[in-house]
Amino acid sequence: MPDAKPRHSRFRRWVVRPVVYLVLLMIFFRWFEHANVYHPNKVLDGSPVDDGLPFEDVNLTTSDAVKLHGWFIPAPTNSPRAGFVVLVSHGNAGNISHRTALTGLLRQHGVAVMLYDYRGYGRSEGRPSEDGTYRDALAVYGWLKQRGFAPEKIISYGESLGGGIASELARREKVGALVLQSTFTSIPDMGAELFWFLPVRLISTIKYDTRSRLPQIHVPVLIVHSAQDEIIRFSHAEKNFAAANEPKELVKITGSHNGGLFENGELFRAGIEKLLMRAGAPPVSAGHE
Repeated sequence: MPDAKPRHSRFRRWVVRPVVYLVLLMIFFRWFEHANVYHPNKVLDGSPVDDGLPFEDVNLTTSDAVKLHGWFIPAPTNSPRAGFVVLVSHGNAGNISHRTALTGLLRQHGVAVMLYDYRGYGRSEGRPSEDGTYRDALAVYGWLKQRGFAPEKIISYGESLGGGIASELARREKVGALVLQSTFTSIPDMGAELFWFLPVRLISTIKYDTRSRLPQIHVPVLIVHSAQDEIIRFSHAEKNFAAANEPKELVKITGSHNGGLFENGELFRAGIEKLLMRAGAPPVSAGHE
């Protein structure tokens, strides 16, 4: 009678061990993927007051009972665009306290601005995930509607990673316009560029596939991207622009991923102004408040 022990040993060697190694490898990849996509910072390094901006602390709850924190910055006094609000979905690092300079630029156009932190960022509870960030944006959108903002006057603005969230919001809900600042086409596309030696497209679970959504979005679209972006190549902007419906505009700026916007303020402001006019915002003059 054949010895069962050698057969059991071969089974462990050729079946059990490879399966265990594969499971461990997938667990590692999931951790690696999440760690590369999300870089939350829990500490707020200031507030809009530091930039001379009035604001209101906002606390709300998502559809899956996660508590979020944000800041609502009202439009300048007597602005004819007070009914318009830019809902900012920020990038993958830091938190809302690092977006007050952007808020100041946007508010120069006479609109209100809504900053919020995804789950796991700043004072928001929970742990970030793709579905979770979509729920976060939807909760903030709902809060703005309850506040009295008409859907067609809510501008969905996405910075870097936030472009994947802002575009999904624009696909699911009615908005007035969509802004993609320094945004990629999708996470698998980014991963394939950065980790070309891994089968990223086959095993990636985090998608944020903005490019595939753009044909489904029928509002004015503004894409702002630096030709020298060292993190997300300009080719992502070109592909997103090609996928978007008219009316659309691509503003090509210079400088780094995080600093280029502020080095090209006039180009950015011209693009935002044109977008707001396309979204039906009335003309506004400088010098409010």
